[in-house]
Amino acid sequence: MTGTGQTKAPHEFEHRILVAVSGLSPQILTETLYWLSVRQEPRFIPTEVHLITTNEGASRARLCLLGEEQGWFERLRVEYDLPAMGFDDSSIHVIENQESAPLEDIRTPEDNLCAADAIIDLLRKLTADSECALHVSIAGGRKTLGFYAGYALSLLGRTQDRLSHVLAPAQYEGHPEFYYPTKRRRVIFTPPPDSRPLDTSAAEVTLAEIPFVPLREWIPACLLTNRLSFTAAVAAARHRMEPAEVRVNLPGGRLETYHASVDLPAAELAFFSWLARRRKTARACVSCPPDGAPDRDIALEYLREYEPLRTAGAAGDRTARALRGGMEKSFFLERKARLHRFLDKVLGPEAERYYVQAIGKRPETKYELGLEPGRIRFVELERLERRSRN
Repeated sequence: MTGTGQTKAPHEFEHRILVAVSGLSPQILTETLYWLSVRQEPRFIPTEVHLITTNEGASRARLCLLGEEQGWFERLRVEYDLPAMGFDDSSIHVIENQESAPLEDIRTPEDNLCAADAIIDLLRKLTADSECALHVSIAGGRKTLGFYAGYALSLLGRTQDRLSHVLAPAQYEGHPEFYYPTKRRRVIFTPPPDSRPLDTSAAEVTLAEIPFVPLREWIPACLLTNRLSFTAAVAAARHRMEPAEVRVNLPGGRLETYHASVDLPAAELAFFSWLARRRKTARACVSCPPDGAPDRDIALEYLREYEPLRTAGAAGDRTARALRGGMEKSFFLERKARLHRFLDKVLGPEAERYYVQAIGKRPETKYELGLEPGRIRFVELERLERRSRN
């Protein structure tokens, strides 16, 4: 955030990253870099550059962008007096097939899936840094590469990230000797039989920024800590559009959601299970006890959930003793707050769907789970149902 409370613009971030996908035309990277760092106002000058491509595309990029004889990336930087940027052989990411071998081309459904996984996992790593801004170009490679790059940014992008497609005039587009508009005249020729001369300094490269809807908050935090597949990210986003569901596993000491298991201490698990059982059986919302007036009825309800989870020791005895005279306001609010913290730690933004919801205004506030009754399941009830069927 800036001093005025506004979100920083992409160029204001200290760490700025350009990510491009390409096939056999590495020129799209230098064309995009030229527009962002030379033409655009305000300029977005990357501190780091990444290229995702096939094995053949990587060979061409190394020879043409990084090679000592060509080195078009460095030529652009020097010609336009741009600062040093992190771009070397390690910045070129080769898509691998299902056997972890470099992919030569993207032809089959399996190849496409490998490409999608490579793109989204790289973006997962890069977007983990909240202090960086990404600019993703979808200009290169087969159409599916660009689609996957755009879709991946929609799934993982933040407000500071951008998506674009760079365009060069038809006679320059894909030309093996055109990498960016030069400052001075440089003559190249169209393919035979025309062999028409072209001046690279006269080329008009443009960049179209593409709006996207950031869905990052729909992806559970637990999926972002390890290698992420494209299908898993899409499934998570799709599931976010559906009502949340939970499986209360009292014997296992945890809640099981679509994305992850949340291990809970007995006191918090019993609190969730108590409210889940009320919600599933369509009982009324529960009121938090007022100050100085412990509620014996809800204490008894809670203890029916807690007793099977209670273990010998100070913690179990302390909880039982605290409820002998009824449930106090402090106990209710502490269980709710601790439950939410455990959910937040595992599920991230997804946790809010499992929160204890406050309904109504004080002093008439009541509490219940926001889950639909049909989306709540209990392990012990499932076991009873299986036994009855057998």
